[in-house]
Amino acid sequence: MFRKGQGEDMEKKNLDWANIGFNYIETDERYVSNYKDGAWDEGVMTKDPMVAINECAGVLQYAQTVFEGMKAYTTEDGRTVTFRPDLNAARMADSARRLEMPVFPEDRFIDAVIKTVAANRAYVPPFGSGATLYIRPYMFGSNSVIGVKPSDEYQFRVFVTPVGPYFKGGVKPLTICISDFDRAAPRGTGHIKAGLNYAMSLHAIQTAHRNGFDENMYLDAATRTKVEETGGANFLFVTKDNKVVTPKSDSILPSITRRSLMHVAKEYLGLEVEEREVLFEEVKDFAECGLCGTAAVISPVGKIVDHGREICLPSGMDGMGAVTQKLYDTLTGIQMGRIEAPEGWIVEIS
Repeated sequence: MFRKGQGEDMEKKNLDWANIGFNYIETDERYVSNYKDGAWDEGVMTKDPMVAINECAGVLQYAQTVFEGMKAYTTEDGRTVTFRPDLNAARMADSARRLEMPVFPEDRFIDAVIKTVAANRAYVPPFGSGATLYIRPYMFGSNSVIGVKPSDEYQFRVFVTPVGPYFKGGVKPLTICISDFDRAAPRGTGHIKAGLNYAMSLHAIQTAHRNGFDENMYLDAATRTKVEETGGANFLFVTKDNKVVTPKSDSILPSITRRSLMHVAKEYLGLEVEEREVLFEEVKDFAECGLCGTAAVISPVGKIVDHGREICLPSGMDGMGAVTQKLYDTLTGIQMGRIEAPEGWIVEIS
């Protein structure tokens, strides 16, 4: 049975919350705003999930699109909240600037997220179900562009979909491989959340899956000696003396989850933290390894394979390491309202 908190006063949709999976489920309303003649319109909520654009739209011809990923939760006392939306707004603004797209104002971004979640509150999974409401803000070039240049018109949208727990049947440490492909070039677009970065990662991840691995570890493209990230998550390492270390690089996406975990490690758990370049040769000396991102918070890594050479983390293949587990429990406790959050981290949606 799922617990019903005092603030959870509206009827939820009749979904099998514990078994909905990490898939798209259409919800009732979404937010849409259009950019034309140098300005964004006021934006509207709509029930129509379809997007109509010209066959020559900039997004279709030259992949001019950026997006964000975030979640809304039902807390233990029944409130509906989202987590650090200001950082998602700022990151999308940075992504837009890099692709010569107009910035959607950060205050309006947060307002659009709140309105979309509020309009679909019946789809926010109940506390204790293991499910959450995934939020996808995105923006794309919408007018016809045949020459290689930025679009003149854009559309910003937000939709939501309930998703099940990322780990089905409990947390199982991943086996990952060193990729033969490069994720991002120095001074390229690895530091922004652009659709083009994810499109080029698809062949690499499918190759890893065909070879029996769960994910890739990408090394830096310039020297192939330093750890960068996976196709969709940052790395987090724990040393044998419990220091939390994350790789530093200008071509790594600045994960909001990773930044939050580093704060939790230092301020809540009293651990030493360090963001620095991490040589691949150091990996064998770490006690724990995890992938951090919105979907799973932390995915533990048990084994890393470099073209037949196996690195087995001391934390093993049975579950999360001790420090990784504390980080996971503390951050999810903050998100679900069981642990007091730093100021500004939790935004309540009424």
